Amino acid sequence: MDKQHAYVLRSVEERNVKLVRLWFTDVVGKLKSVAISPAEVETALTEGVHVDGSAIDGFSRVQESDVIAKPDPATFEQLSWADTGTTARMFCDILSPAGAVFDGDPRTVLKRNLAKARELGFTFFVAPEMEFFYFAEGDPAKKIELLDSGTYFDLTTSDVASDLRRETLSVLEQMGIAVEYSFHEDAPSQHEIDLRYTDALSMADQIMTFRLIVRELALERGRYASFMPKPLPNVQGSGMHLHLSLFKDDTNVFASEAGLFGLSDTAKAFMAGLLTHASEITAVTNQLVNSYKRLVPGFEAPNWVSWAQDNRSALIRVPIAKAGKDASTRIEYRSPDPACNPYLAFSVILAAGLRGIEQGYELPDPVAENLFQLPISDIIKQGYEPLPDSLAVALDVMESSELVREALGEHIFEWFLRNKRDEWTSYTTQVTQWELDRYLPSW
Repeated sequence: MDKQHAYVLRSVEERNVKLVRLWFTDVVGKLKSVAISPAEVETALTEGVHVDGSAIDGFSRVQESDVIAKPDPATFEQLSWADTGTTARMFCDILSPAGAVFDGDPRTVLKRNLAKARELGFTFFVAPEMEFFYFAEGDPAKKIELLDSGTYFDLTTSDVASDLRRETLSVLEQMGIAVEYSFHEDAPSQHEIDLRYTDALSMADQIMTFRLIVRELALERGRYASFMPKPLPNVQGSGMHLHLSLFKDDTNVFASEAGLFGLSDTAKAFMAGLLTHASEITAVTNQLVNSYKRLVPGFEAPNWVSWAQDNRSALIRVPIAKAGKDASTRIEYRSPDPACNPYLAFSVILAAGLRGIEQGYELPDPVAENLFQLPISDIIKQGYEPLPDSLAVALDVMESSELVREALGEHIFEWFLRNKRDEWTSYTTQVTQWELDRYLPSW
């Protein structure tokens, strides 16, 4: 028995854990859970738990349904807010019945891409800005009721939303999830919590935990939290800006005092890879029909494949690093939204960046203007390419991408395309209230 297994078994006993939840995600990033008793933990750690994969979106066909959920003991944590702390969780990798890697498991896909980075000597670090809304309730049949009318950094009196955010920070800390910043975002009832950077696999697990904590704490107070990218018209949507860097041992290889904006050649090549393949990966980083209601001009989300220093209109922004702290040198990728599957999103982002490094992509010149204020005709004349403007377009671009197919693997690549094309078809057959208001009275 290794040390991590022993730690889990000892913790379950000493902390009076009465239930252990084994977590994993389906292909679109919905969190799944199997609960086991303390008596079953040792067997689960060594043998895994059988799961009907045909019941999970993107996993197995009925005729080959069994898969095994194998818990990762390094992810053991007590759910401090649930059942007075007597429930714990571990994230799982999904295996075939023979114990082989299962190609339909998003966590396994990320681990495979991270292994490729390690072969090149790199560790991939990520820090997300998690934006979301608090609403009075989550019934889509009713008009959305906001909890506040605040804007950027507003300090409000004690109310439900601010109390919820404060309680969320406390629970995140108890779960070992470090928070860097927390504040009210620009739109009414919109909030942001920024997680402190860590390695990409740990961060993907943290994002899944974060989304559950935010939702469950809201529900306990009779409120509803939403990570929908664009739940409200005429205000900005919710993004998940990603701060990215590569390390070799303890050295940030994105940093160079002699480089433009403090960026090394490695960082520039990584950025060039992201820019070159940005449209190909957008269906994964922005996977909902609703995602493209956010990626439109006028609402502070990027629309054009571009980069700049400290210019929030660009797709990639280079934040100003802290003086004398090379570790803080990073790039910010601004198109993803918080409804994505983080395991798959991190996979395609890393694959694009590594392709740029391996093939020596050249970084184009940075954009100097505020693209939010330029006429579209001027932007096109300057040679900037637009991001896909709908899920349908994004899927078409993704389908032709050898890079995304390789990063995701054939199983998830094909299933994702089928599932999302079905979503698009369902959307296009709906008659919306906007259409009724506009056309029914006059046509």
